[in-house]
Amino acid sequence: MPYTAESGTGQRHGTHGDGVPGIVKPLPPELFVAHDTNAETRWEAMGGVGYHVPAERFFVRNHTSTPIIDAAAWRLRLHGSGLRAPRDFGYAELLSLPAVTRDVMIECAGNGRSLFASQQGQEVIGTPWRLGAAGVARWRGVPLSTVLRLAGVTPDAVDVMPRGLDPHYFEGGVDFGRVRRPIPVAKALDDVILAYEMNGRPLPPDHGYPVRLVVPSWIGLASIKWVGDIEVSASPLSSPWTTEFYRMFGAAYPLRGGEPLSTQNIRSAFELAWGARLAAGHPHVLRGRSWSGGGRITGVRVSLDGGATWRPAQLHGSHLAPAWVRWHVTWCPRATGPYELMARATDETGAVQPDRTPHNRFGYLFDAVVRHPVTVVNA
Repeated sequence: MPYTAESGTGQRHGTHGDGVPGIVKPLPPELFVAHDTNAETRWEAMGGVGYHVPAERFFVRNHTSTPIIDAAAWRLRLHGSGLRAPRDFGYAELLSLPAVTRDVMIECAGNGRSLFASQQGQEVIGTPWRLGAAGVARWRGVPLSTVLRLAGVTPDAVDVMPRGLDPHYFEGGVDFGRVRRPIPVAKALDDVILAYEMNGRPLPPDHGYPVRLVVPSWIGLASIKWVGDIEVSASPLSSPWTTEFYRMFGAAYPLRGGEPLSTQNIRSAFELAWGARLAAGHPHVLRGRSWSGGGRITGVRVSLDGGATWRPAQLHGSHLAPAWVRWHVTWCPRATGPYELMARATDETGAVQPDRTPHNRFGYLFDAVVRHPVTVVNA
């Protein structure tokens, strides 16, 4: 549709990729598992991929569909009671501001959701991600603190709420509006960036073009894509994404739900197909990655026999707190048959992956050690 002052987006909807409604990029089945309006990265496709996940392999989490936005018409509007000088920024103006580059993981809060059912025998609702709703990229953009200060953020500001330019989200006949959620002003002024590049190139449409938030160590929802306006308030803010969704509901939590989700927890994944077949009598280098919203990963232990024995994995490469660490072990299985591979990470706070995750109705934050099935066969 044509740009208008009211929309502030220059937004339209273009031709989307085959197989998943509302996603622009191709989704070859050897790289992705399609889930309704979402696409999950296959971990077996990560073999040989470096520290950063290329945009063409990066998972997609859409509440609705990817908008196609004209950057020349796009405006970022800052408004609210927590600002002395509300104002707009255009794309060229944003790019002219001092920028930072950071390696940061984006991860859906529902990553691992299907494992509540398959591993713990518990019913949950939502997109049945395994572990492929996570990825690290090198993001470049302007610190959110820079634009907040240019708009005169006040000392009594409490919350900052970005809102996306994707279509309204409907569920059960209810219009919840555009995706939005508040973050505390202290976090907004700390390490959040308004990113316009991913791995050295302009953001692809599915990943937030022209500008998105990147909120290190927090659930992916906080890293609002296609951001169009940011409310800064001197009083607490809320949205359906902090009241109806992205809270813990279940027997282990208060009747009205836990607090809105913020930081991610700790996880590990093998770069291996689920149910992979491996040849007996041959050495196999098993590779994986571990990460934590709590801080830097300090160690990973791996079991190749369903938890009976454990050995340390060798960590290598970058050990960044808001990203992940890569690791490997070598295994030469002698006997054929089914096996369960397990990886348990520890972070710098002392947090260790547990054996089970407390159940919650929406299947958020599955952090238990995953039992990865493989079969050893004769060569």
